Amino acid sequence: MSRRHRAEKREILPDPKFADLVLSKFINNVMVDGKKSTAEGIVYGALEILDGKKPVNENRKDDKDESGEGDAGAVSYKSVGLRFFHEALKNVKPRLEVRSRRVGGATYQVPVEVRHERAVALAMRWVIDAARKRSENTMTDRLAAELYDAASDRGSAVKKRDDTHKMAEANKAFAHYRW
Repeated sequence: MSRRHRAEKREILPDPKFADLVLSKFINNVMVDGKKSTAEGIVYGALEILDGKKPVNENRKDDKDESGEGDAGAVSYKSVGLRFFHEALKNVKPRLEVRSRRVGGATYQVPVEVRHERAVALAMRWVIDAARKRSENTMTDRLAAELYDAASDRGSAVKKRDDTHKMAEANKAFAHYRW
């Protein structure tokens, strides 16, 4: 691993249907063996299934998320499914995580705040992993069910976020080892 500099961020194009960068990254994460059209079919199919469902928290304000960034409210949603998708990712994003830190021969789990890009990447990964472990027949159904559960603040991906936060809370005593 080179220590000279960080790798450059690759510029990705927004998805063709909704022109949404986050959705395009999500499609790339769903993709297996370079089969992008299959991944697009799965994700768009899941969003179509979610279009038929009733919104979970219609009374909630979507103006700003906890970090103060207006990305949740600034997006004009072209479909209910896209709103579900963004709500699900917002609910699954972790605020804290633990990182291993070696101090004097002992390894401590030190709680640190999660950068926004990493939080979104973790949320995507957790939603996809939880969807793959579900028992519905097709991946489209699994993904739609997991996104619906995450948007309504339940499901395996949300449990993973809660477990991460509990672990960070339990190791709060080692926060002074933060770097």
